[in-house]
Amino acid sequence: MNDIIFYFFYNFSHKFIFLDNIIIFFAVYFPFIVVILAGLYLLFYRKSWREFFIVFMSSGIAYLFSKILKILIHENRPFVEFSNVQALFSETGFAFPSTHAIFFMTLAFSIFILHKKAGYVFILFALLIGLARIMAGVHFPFDILGGFVLGAGISYMFAYLVKNVYNTDTLCGKR
Repeated sequence: MNDIIFYFFYNFSHKFIFLDNIIIFFAVYFPFIVVILAGLYLLFYRKSWREFFIVFMSSGIAYLFSKILKILIHENRPFVEFSNVQALFSETGFAFPSTHAIFFMTLAFSIFILHKKAGYVFILFALLIGLARIMAGVHFPFDILGGFVLGAGISYMFAYLVKNVYNTDTLCGKR
């Protein structure tokens, strides 16, 4: 099933140069824009260093967690598994979980916990990044899905710890 879904999305690449460039943009460059937008939103629109710290600390923890899991779980990338898959850009290391998926879903879900409407936008951004990485041939759908589930779980656990252990109402929208 993982392979079937992968090939469905991967088959959109290598057809048109314009579409390949869009895929590369969302897989490689758009993540930087999302991080900048999240930082600007939290610092200048919400004006909260505490929320900035919560979102980016949980995302940083998720990033480290994904690196540890990649060492423990040696899952090959699609272009390594299948000789007919040619990635749109070079990528190294193991695939599961997708570091991009886990980082951006943690970021998005943390913002969602704090601010529902903005969270929906950032979740959409995370989905676009994950889908582009499948279409680019550098991840299987299971890598992305695993990253999304782990990212949402990490952000929820981090929010729970901040709210209950440190006894703050920031996560409930109260000041």
